[in-house]
Amino acid sequence: MNYTKEQILAYCNEFSKSTLMETLKIEYIDAGEDFLTAKMPVNSSVHQPMGLLHGGASVALAESVGSAASHFFINAKEQEVRGIEISANHLKSIREGVVFGTARIIHKGRSLHLWEIKITDEAGNLISLCKLTNIVLEKKKAE
Repeated sequence: MNYTKEQILAYCNEFSKSTLMETLKIEYIDAGEDFLTAKMPVNSSVHQPMGLLHGGASVALAESVGSAASHFFINAKEQEVRGIEISANHLKSIREGVVFGTARIIHKGRSLHLWEIKITDEAGNLISLCKLTNIVLEKKKAE
């Protein structure tokens, strides 16, 4: 990676405007050579009917952070990233507070990136464990 932590976070937070990430109040807060972390508040806007964090909101956080992280391993002028598979194991419930999604690269190939995303609460308890596969595609040339 040829970006500073500050550049990565600024870029991720900027491209999240007017998207699902903004709707869910996902904010990118930390980055390093092999990881990217974002946080999301847990409140009624991301609850399922029983007042717990919705599994779909957890998966949205996981895919957001894992897909964003792949952007820093591609040539963005010529390539783009698409998530092609995501799986999640929801291990613990949470009603309120903040959750953190940290994506760590497992496999970085030319055309596939495999990420493990751990979603934890403020105390570091594992809430969900996710796996995301991204495909790297060549951008279509304008005709």
